[in-house]
Amino acid sequence: MLTEKIFGVISLGCDKNRVDTEKLLAMLKGRGCRLTDDPSEAQVLIVNTCGFLQSAREEAIETVLEFSEYKRQNLEKIVITGCLPQKFVGELFVPLTEADVFLGITDYEKLFEALELSYASGQRQNFVGMGKEVFRAERVQTTEPHFAYLKIADGCYNHCTYCLIPKIRGKYRSYPMEKLVEEARELGELSELIVVAQDTTRYGEDLYGKNCFVELLQQLSALENIEKIRLLYCYPDVITEELIEEIRTNDKILKYMDIPLQHSENRVLKLMNRKGKREEYLALFARLRARIPGIAIRSTFISGFPTETEEEFLAMQDFLREAKLLNCGFFAYSREPDTGAYRLKPQVHHATKQRRVKALYETQRAISRELLAEHVGRKIEVLCDGIDYEKSCFVGRAYFNAPDIDGKVYFRSMDAMQGKRYEVYIESADEYDLYGYTEDYANEMELAK
Repeated sequence: MLTEKIFGVISLGCDKNRVDTEKLLAMLKGRGCRLTDDPSEAQVLIVNTCGFLQSAREEAIETVLEFSEYKRQNLEKIVITGCLPQKFVGELFVPLTEADVFLGITDYEKLFEALELSYASGQRQNFVGMGKEVFRAERVQTTEPHFAYLKIADGCYNHCTYCLIPKIRGKYRSYPMEKLVEEARELGELSELIVVAQDTTRYGEDLYGKNCFVELLQQLSALENIEKIRLLYCYPDVITEELIEEIRTNDKILKYMDIPLQHSENRVLKLMNRKGKREEYLALFARLRARIPGIAIRSTFISGFPTETEEEFLAMQDFLREAKLLNCGFFAYSREPDTGAYRLKPQVHHATKQRRVKALYETQRAISRELLAEHVGRKIEVLCDGIDYEKSCFVGRAYFNAPDIDGKVYFRSMDAMQGKRYEVYIESADEYDLYGYTEDYANEMELAK
């Protein structure tokens, strides 16, 4: 009986993949399966993979190979799910013999059927593409209990020339609003709900025939169990005046936007099939800052895109200095098969890409250090995420810090609780993080003198 087996699940890749993993865990739990977070105890190990970049595919395969060693102990079956088999099962099924079952992004309902057949026949099973997409609201939360991600859509129809997502995840598919609201309600008391999708700002266009992102945010904001809402993956060409006004006036929405640009120079943006220009991006930032004072903006950039010149790379550094974004991520272009940019020439040399990414990070560090220094000597509100035992203090995030991708606030307090917000006096800053203390700590230190 499969329900008597001990299941372990490993989630790789992005926060959107994490949501899929949490729904898979809920499905297993609903079947009465026993779960473990220790892979050495698992009899069936499921690896939910990312296949977006070559490095992610390599990580997924290395993970399978690493944990296949447990087959000498308790482990009986390894299941690979998610993006990697969805796109590359034809290349993986024969050589990756360590895996027993392959499932794609919409095949989770076929998990037990595939496993039963694998156990009964003793043969490996490829069930990629044999299932259908089923929306599930039930989840087993894998983040800290006070925050969670809400994936509002899957797929993408932007068709950027460097990106495999449309070939893996398919066309953009918004999830029904009433089901998303139900899912958010069922997550329980949350200090922060983080809204994600490949492109959050296009929500509803496919399902309702019009953009319903603002309406969705209003319905989520009406939930009593949600304290604050954070927006990730907002595409610049769909940031409407209506959305800006909603962020400005809605106290539940954090004054923070993640706006992936990927480049700053018009010629490269056009080759990337990105909808926007350098001057439009700068104008957008100016408009956001004028309408929403104090708004924090983060972005991501790709360097080393095919044909990118040294002058265009230097211009991107200048763009960063002008845009003055608080947080940025930089990535070297990854040449992916079956993408429009794959055959572009000339390709930028690997060493040149790495040098440019390193220089972009150095430029951004100076900008971030300058912006963070403005908080020194002030009090800011900080959401406590827990304790950093290495630093012997509490750790949390301000409104301008998203989990995992941005900096943190380290602070001393007499008794801070995870999931609660505190006024923290900032006494120092570096290029990523802030450091400070709460009033009760200051009072206690004063009494101890």
